Amino acid sequence: MKSVYVVLFSYICSVYQEIMESNKPIDGAEYISLEDAKRLKLPYFEGLAAGYPSPAGDYQHESLDLNEKFVHHPEASYFVRVRGESMIGLGILDGDICLADRSEEITDGNIVVAFVNGGLTVKTLDTSTKEQGYLRLMPANPDYKPIIIDAYDQFIIQGKVTSIHRDTRKY
Repeated sequence: MKSVYVVLFSYICSVYQEIMESNKPIDGAEYISLEDAKRLKLPYFEGLAAGYPSPAGDYQHESLDLNEKFVHHPEASYFVRVRGESMIGLGILDGDICLADRSEEITDGNIVVAFVNGGLTVKTLDTSTKEQGYLRLMPANPDYKPIIIDAYDQFIIQGKVTSIHRDTRKY
């Protein structure tokens, strides 16, 4: 029986490697390498009002490097581009880029990148049904159904989503 698990684990690892190399989404994620990210320090303004305007000069700090701000574990971090509308209730829109970190602790309610049965997805992890023998990956849109994960599924949590980035020029 032990050899069956070894063969199954080996198969899952090979499928996972193919997915990571092909960037194949299942319903919401496309893998993007962090290797191409450049270090760039930009002017940084803090505490700007979203209501009544005030002089911007009072708020300027030295600079902000987005890698330093958002990437806490470079060796374990990567980007995924979201495809679809299953997470719009949490403000994650089609085309957004999520930063995921493999080294962050995963707990119930976290937004995760998960490998499920041959593809990647971004969903909220729900472990409340663990005692019944399954987990759920929850969408944040009532038009989508949860993904039920049980012992027969290929399932690996690839990391915790730690930040979401959007190009607002398309709006």
